[in-house]
Amino acid sequence: MMMLQDGSLQLLCLTANSGVPLFTRGASKQLPFSVIGSLNGVHMFGGGQGVVLSCCETQGGGKVVWRVFQDSVMLIAVSGGQQAGGGQGGAGGGKEDEVCLQRLLENVWNCMVLVLGQDELANMRNVERLKRDLRSCFSLIDQLLEDRQEGILGNLTHCADSLLPPNPALLQEAVEGFAQAADSEFGCLIVHGRIAAATEKWWRLAPQEVVLLSALMRSLSASGSASCDYPVFLPQGSPTVAHRLLRFQLLPGADVCVLCGPTPSLHRAESGLVGRFWSPLVETLRDCLAVGERCLPGSVSLRPDVLALLLINRETRRAVSCVRTSTNHPLGDPPLPSKARCWELLKLFYIFSTTRYFSQEEALCVSPEERAHRGNTEDFVLGFSHQPLQCYLVTEECKSYGLQTPQHQLFLLIPLSVPTFALRTVATQTLSDITAATVL
Repeated sequence: MMMLQDGSLQLLCLTANSGVPLFTRGASKQLPFSVIGSLNGVHMFGGGQGVVLSCCETQGGGKVVWRVFQDSVMLIAVSGGQQAGGGQGGAGGGKEDEVCLQRLLENVWNCMVLVLGQDELANMRNVERLKRDLRSCFSLIDQLLEDRQEGILGNLTHCADSLLPPNPALLQEAVEGFAQAADSEFGCLIVHGRIAAATEKWWRLAPQEVVLLSALMRSLSASGSASCDYPVFLPQGSPTVAHRLLRFQLLPGADVCVLCGPTPSLHRAESGLVGRFWSPLVETLRDCLAVGERCLPGSVSLRPDVLALLLINRETRRAVSCVRTSTNHPLGDPPLPSKARCWELLKLFYIFSTTRYFSQEEALCVSPEERAHRGNTEDFVLGFSHQPLQCYLVTEECKSYGLQTPQHQLFLLIPLSVPTFALRTVATQTLSDITAATVL
């Protein structure tokens, strides 16, 4: 049975004990109530038999993934197939789809906690009121579902999407001074939706919280408001007590925010602090904006045979990524993937590598259910007597290479014209070029 069209995705949210629908988001054509009831019923039946139903595949190639949070809320993701980008040759598209959907449900739950707090979700006193309150989550949930902004991979990696500015010291000093003046230790500068500078305490937040706060900042920035005072709960650090997120637009594409308590007021911070700390740095901010989607300053020179890269700092859980468009591609060489396809392939290769070879540092933050699920996907690793440090994949579209060091993970897409034996040299030189010129 084909429940949804290929490539479509629908998210269902129900009460876990009674199956009352709370909301649906995603595909324009909503699933019939009878199908939603059946999806809930089969999960409840399995639970009554001591079986946890987490994922299944339909005859049409779609997938259904279930997840219950706090014994209160059930989230169901229904994919019409080819959701993760159509597979990557030998990468095994089915597993990639499942990993993406499992991560989506985890992110949606944390998004709901971020906006409403855990108490309101875990202790439902009035279902109709909860339905109304959940509407305030929709813009953020839709952003997670649509995943339209190219280069934002944090929803998948749970690493903070970062931009490395040309003058990091000036921006770092401004962020720290601005946060301190706002009676806060948590401050962050977002440029093109990525973190350009942040205080030490901001980086100490759980990786999932940093990713979700960045997503919230992108959502608030897209609303067009110049400033806002928004209550947020931290899913890991403070799921029941709200903090204030003060956000200010410095320039189009550049926003600064702080997490604070009752003081200062939005008006006082906007009128007395923003100009004081950021007006002298307008040109520095413009230089930072000019870095754009490349996310790397001009001091970093990449090899011409690097199509796309994702570099993760395993200690800080920060990441930079970029896709390059070639202007001098030889006519006789195989055609290169489009920019959009490169982003898809980069995500797929990341999943391929981390579910088979490389470790995922955020495992300590996941639930027992997801840890058990990951254990199933990592059986392949048990066949090794050592921890793999490098891997590669050759498909009909490009070559992919992964490199793991004690501090970094690097994932590259490379043209088919590059000899396979040269992939390691390309990867090690790229890592050296970036780490020698920047701090990530």
